[in-house]
Amino acid sequence: MRKFNVTVNGKSYVVDVEEVGTEGNAAPVVTSVAAAPAPAAKPAPVGEGTPVKAPMPGLILGLAHADGDAVKKNEKVIVLEAMKMENDINAPADGVITYVVKKGDNVETGAVLAYIK
Repeated sequence: MRKFNVTVNGKSYVVDVEEVGTEGNAAPVVTSVAAAPAPAAKPAPVGEGTPVKAPMPGLILGLAHADGDAVKKNEKVIVLEAMKMENDINAPADGVITYVVKKGDNVETGAVLAYIK
């Protein structure tokens, strides 16, 4: 039995493969497939300004600024896809933005997406 990590459409799986058959004529047979553990998300910085939180679960489609950019209150800072709709997440205050998430991250309701100092 051998284990392999296989990526299909951007999603990783751990696959167990068993070799069966006679010597020299062995054919691999997949015996089990399990989703590979997701990489740990980087921990959110604590107390670094006003948090920008996710109002709903979804996928981060884009960041409207670079880390360290100045933003104004109510300016779009993140695009979040939820239920196949793009939702703009706006800055809750004026300041300099520091992102906690990156494009492609999945987030839950209330997750801190960025801080504004």
